[in-house]
Amino acid sequence: MPNLSSSKKRMRQSIARTKRNRLQRGALRSAMKKVRVAQTSGEASEAFALAERLLDRAALKHLIHRNKAARHKSRLLAVVQSKSS
Repeated sequence: MPNLSSSKKRMRQSIARTKRNRLQRGALRSAMKKVRVAQTSGEASEAFALAERLLDRAALKHLIHRNKAARHKSRLLAVVQSKSS
C-alpha cells in the first residue's frame, strides 16, 4: 500500500484506467466476433460498421496501436466480402 498521497492517487487512477480499458477491449473483441459469426451478409456488414467505429476509437485513444486497428479492419472486411459472395 502506498504511503505518499500522490502514490495513492496514482494507484486509484491506475485501477480506474485498467477497468475502463478492460471494458472497452472486451466490447471491441465482442464486436469483432459478431462480424465473424454473422450468418448473412447484411448482419455482417452491420456488425462490421460497429466494429470499425470501435476499432477507430480504440486506436485514437491508444487502447490498441493504429496499425493493429487497420489490420483488424482489413481482415474483417475480407470476412464481410466473403459472406456476400
